[in-house]
Amino acid sequence: MRGRVPARRNRHKLTDRGIHFLEEQIRGGCCRRMDRSVRRNLRQAGTAASAVLFSAFLLYTGMAGKSGDWEYYFQKQVMENAEKMYLPALTWVNRTPDKEIGEWIREKALAWIPLVSYARDHEVYGSALEDEETLARILEAQANDENAVDENGKLIGEPDETETEAAEVTPNVDTSIEKLRDFDYLLSNFYTVDSSTMVDPAQLNADELMGKSMKIDTSTSGPKVLIYHTHSQEEFADSTPGDTATSIVGVGEYLTQLLNEKGIETIHDTGVYDIINGKLDRSNAYEYAGAAVEKILEQNPSIEVLIDLHRDGVAEGTRLVTEINGKPTAKIMFFNGLSRSRTNGNIDYLPNPYIQDNLAFSLQMQIDAENKYPGFVRHIYLRAYRYNLHLMPKSLLVEAGAQTNTVEEMMNAMEVLSAMLTDVLTEE
Repeated sequence: MRGRVPARRNRHKLTDRGIHFLEEQIRGGCCRRMDRSVRRNLRQAGTAASAVLFSAFLLYTGMAGKSGDWEYYFQKQVMENAEKMYLPALTWVNRTPDKEIGEWIREKALAWIPLVSYARDHEVYGSALEDEETLARILEAQANDENAVDENGKLIGEPDETETEAAEVTPNVDTSIEKLRDFDYLLSNFYTVDSSTMVDPAQLNADELMGKSMKIDTSTSGPKVLIYHTHSQEEFADSTPGDTATSIVGVGEYLTQLLNEKGIETIHDTGVYDIINGKLDRSNAYEYAGAAVEKILEQNPSIEVLIDLHRDGVAEGTRLVTEINGKPTAKIMFFNGLSRSRTNGNIDYLPNPYIQDNLAFSLQMQIDAENKYPGFVRHIYLRAYRYNLHLMPKSLLVEAGAQTNTVEEMMNAMEVLSAMLTDVLTEE
């Protein structure tokens, strides 16, 4: 919303932020500073209690000195304080002479919203408490943001209905830049925005996103693409349990082979990041995968493209399949994290300097698919967190098919995906 925000509404907005700040500190962990924090809080509580008792003593002494007039004295104090709060303009004449009007108004405003004053006074201290454990909790929330599976890779409960509804894209939509410049048209035809986040016309600027070059440097040697799997245990309707060749890892291996055959040197990381002590555990999968990918990038500085290949989770009655070149083919979906919460705005502790590049990559892939393989891609899905897309400008998270697709449908999808990647990364 643009324009001036009414003061009363803004007051509630500030109060919400103050409450969120306090909640963050309670949830933040802060283990290594806990003892010091507790001792400080106890000292502060003791001081406050002493101040209250001392104030009560003074009030009692003051009223006692008034003898039989204490009721009148008490009423007078109540009226004076009520006047200061509800009729502040009338108290301006009785202000401290050396105070400017701006400072006086500020004090009165903070008296109305003491929680804001508290948050302001504790801002530096609160920021210092956001340590590694806080980030770990955020990463765990990010890991659980996708559809959860049990130890056998089966979907737990029903998937996100909004995400399932992103399955279809209207065939043969107009992909001209003139139409894409219309934010509402672009959003409704190519994106699904999760309720956890928000996006605006500045982020989905078609000229900017379509104008960014996604071409790789083919004049130098070395691998250009890295494919990996944050969730390596994802399988399909006819997968052989325990056989990685029929899991998402096997699908990634086939995509690696296809890209190498097309002249795009690609390597495949088959590391396992969602098994801890022999059991499926996704809580830190993105953290583990991110650390491993960073090491691979250090060893292979020629890499320009990262692809985190996943399998989606849908209701058992849902089939994400189409026909391309006469073959049954699993549909795919590009997935972007915006590091932005609808409730609290940008998530500063999950920074991603490449959000616009990530969005450009997925949109250019989406447009290529729509022009050449209509019906193959679902809407680009936008969610709140980061998903390791901050590691490189040309980072792509792909949700290929789902647990209801067959291995054959998945392999056929990789043939189409490899052709799209060749178009976007190398074709002029």
